[in-house]
Amino acid sequence: MPESRSCSVVDDSRAPRAAARRTPEGSGFAVREAGHGAEALETCRAARAESGPDRPLVVPRTTGAGLERVVEALRAGAQEYVMKPCDEAILRGKLAQAGLLPPDERP
Repeated sequence: MPESRSCSVVDDSRAPRAAARRTPEGSGFAVREAGHGAEALETCRAARAESGPDRPLVVPRTTGAGLERVVEALRAGAQEYVMKPCDEAILRGKLAQAGLLPPDERP
């Protein structure tokens, strides 16, 4: 049985969340949505405290003006990040870099 994969998509706006969830859903991820980045960071910190430094894998997506948010996310335990705007190829590439896509799904 294949390993269950899930992810959270966090964005302040509903439309970008809906667009961002298409790529992981298309690769078989169960997707949760959240509208607030601070909540996502706290969830990440709690997961790290419970599961250690390697799980869950975290790939935040942020605006170019949000470089301080990238640093904050990396300190909270993110392994990678994606700068907005990004298309499906960029997002799939980052998921592949993080080891979240099987070889037959990698770009």
